Amino acid sequence: MTEMQVTPKRSLVSRVFMSPDEPRLRAGWRLLLQTFLMLVIGVIVGLILAPFLGRFPGGNLAFLAAQIVQLVVITSSIYIARRLLDKRSFTSLGLALNAQTFFDILAGILITFFIMGFIYLLESVLGWLTFEAFAWQIDPINTVVTSTLLFFSIFILVAWSEELLSRGYHLQTIASGTNLFWGVIISSAIFGILHLGNPNATWYSAAGIFLAGLFLAYAYARTGQLWLSMGLHLGWNFFEGVVFGFPVSGLDIYRLLRIQVHGPELWTGGAFGPEAGLIVVPGLLLGTALIHIYARTRKKTE
Repeated sequence: MTEMQVTPKRSLVSRVFMSPDEPRLRAGWRLLLQTFLMLVIGVIVGLILAPFLGRFPGGNLAFLAAQIVQLVVITSSIYIARRLLDKRSFTSLGLALNAQTFFDILAGILITFFIMGFIYLLESVLGWLTFEAFAWQIDPINTVVTSTLLFFSIFILVAWSEELLSRGYHLQTIASGTNLFWGVIISSAIFGILHLGNPNATWYSAAGIFLAGLFLAYAYARTGQLWLSMGLHLGWNFFEGVVFGFPVSGLDIYRLLRIQVHGPELWTGGAFGPEAGLIVVPGLLLGTALIHIYARTRKKTE
């Protein structure tokens, strides 16, 4: 007759702070410490770079510099947290590099072309926008080319930073302490709240960004990698703003199509852009269908 194994009773401190499944902190504490680490690194980097950043009085170069700083702060804080707190590799967040990576990014960019083209066409048919001119009819061609490339580069940085944080660390850390459903919901809510600091932001825009967060999380859930989400994020910002001329989450950036939006703000999103309007809903539904089709034909990766 064998003796029954008795599981040692955990102390109150252990139950509060430590995961019941493995020797690491609970998900909530890891999330809190990563946020604190990000703030500390941000302050340190800001102090180091303050003399150099002062040389950018404003404008597009200042925007680029800010995105580079954000990338460094977010990436370094998540790398440290992933290794020391989560006890996982950085690439296990969904950053495996393989033959599928390029196709995921490209698919994300192409899907958002159809989303933003659909929104533009819908608003145009409904008489909610007026086309005024192409950029090259107003600006010198070198300005058109350099501005377009500059913002494409900026949006690459934005896509990496925001997806690494929201669909990477936030979603996956919360899911590890609860489940995927709550990881998606809570991380998308945080994603929406973080955009309340943008120009012209409202709670309507936060709700729209929340829906966009669900959309981007669906791409991660279907592939198990962040590359499709990053491609979607990059393409969304680039096509929304630079190509089709809408505001990008409240930001008025360089536009190849010069348009005026004058439809009902409840639908168009007004000065914040389509994310703050009901027009984003059919766009997201179209994009979700395209993600579903792509994921069904996508090669399986480890």
